[in-house]
Amino acid sequence: MADEAPKRVRIITLGCAKNDVDSEEIAGVLQGQGWEVTADESADLTVINTCGFLEAAKRESIEQIKKAVAEKGGGRVVVAGCLSQRMGEELTRMAPGADAYIGVGQMARFGDIAKDVFGRGEQLIDVEPPHHRWADVQTRTRAGQPWSAYLKISEGCDHRCTFCTIPSFRGGHDSKPIERVIQEANHLAKTGAKELCLIAQDVTQYGYDLYREFTLPKLLKELNQVDGIDWIRLLYFYPNRLTDEVIEAVAGLDKVLPYIDIPLQHVHPETLRRMKRPWDGDRYLRLFEKVRKAIPEACIRTTFIVGFPGETDSEFQAMIDFVQEAKLDRVGAFTFSREPGTPAHDMPGQVPFRVKQQRYDRLMRTQRSISLAKNQDWVGRPIRILVEESREGWVAGRSFRDAPEIDGWVYAQGTVEPGSFAEVIVIEGREHDLYGHLKGVEPNRRSLVPLQMAGPKAAQ
Repeated sequence: MADEAPKRVRIITLGCAKNDVDSEEIAGVLQGQGWEVTADESADLTVINTCGFLEAAKRESIEQIKKAVAEKGGGRVVVAGCLSQRMGEELTRMAPGADAYIGVGQMARFGDIAKDVFGRGEQLIDVEPPHHRWADVQTRTRAGQPWSAYLKISEGCDHRCTFCTIPSFRGGHDSKPIERVIQEANHLAKTGAKELCLIAQDVTQYGYDLYREFTLPKLLKELNQVDGIDWIRLLYFYPNRLTDEVIEAVAGLDKVLPYIDIPLQHVHPETLRRMKRPWDGDRYLRLFEKVRKAIPEACIRTTFIVGFPGETDSEFQAMIDFVQEAKLDRVGAFTFSREPGTPAHDMPGQVPFRVKQQRYDRLMRTQRSISLAKNQDWVGRPIRILVEESREGWVAGRSFRDAPEIDGWVYAQGTVEPGSFAEVIVIEGREHDLYGHLKGVEPNRRSLVPLQMAGPKAAQ
């Protein structure tokens, strides 16, 4: 492609919020070198930022690669990210025809990668062990709503959970230097962000590789001083590193939301031992008691895996008993996915699919009434929301209890601009969502269910 020709790039992002950030950095790097970002299938360059976490994500990524290759015409296709790193040259056989297969952590290099795929006549494969090259802060191009932004504070993971593929392709824990995180936070605030969602495989390990101490409380204190930022949300805590110092920082810093997303995966000690996860249900209960004592309004969310190899009826029952006693605000669950290359793949006692699904359904039914009761506790009380959408006399937004894309919504009668904060008086609590009216707005109780809204899911 000649230098004077238009250069248009389409970026397809699959997977988690970390990939969203990576794609924004790739877009920024390419825009800095004259590329125009487009959604047009006829773009000169298509970058597919793949997910390789689970087999289902792998299949979706391969389908997207094949589709892009079939559509590319005279353009180029670059396959990037987790699946390239996880599968290496095997991916070139399963999803052939792309011009380059690039592993993780190479966002800052994409200007050179783009030149390479147009300048060379042979396929480029670069899936060396991951070394994260943090892209320059100013190059990141925001996508989505400007008022909420993910901020990646580390990459990789040092834990060796027996079911997880992430360390094999994202590498070990690699913290972003604290001054760089603060610089990025300031940049995001200047581009309109009011909420920062700090993301890492384990936010509680932040800084140890750089400073030989766990530095999350220090980071939070510095972020709390960033002008323009109102909310700081953390995703995700690791159980045995949710220390008194971290709890104190969450409790004492006004911008840090009392939202504790702490994936436990299981609670029975034998299942956790096979998972290579810490502690047991009793210690988790004591931890939650400590959190609630320090932060009475805390919203606690967890995620479980059901049907892990060797999970007996009594081990699963321990999870049900725990959920009933812990009374968590939010519970998510996955049925165990048998991932090649993980120790759990070859463990004895693989649980049949039918049993996994039955257990999943029972767990979700158990949590349903608890979530409903938690939401009903808000009836008659005010709650602050960040408005995401406003239409026809209704707004939809998220409270401190609602992380983007994974939790519920607060729907309220009244009108205010998206991106604004508003106070809602709650009238009704349902399993996932709250309903009410903006403070100062007289509610119409005959029309408590909002119209279908374009962005958030409609009332259920």
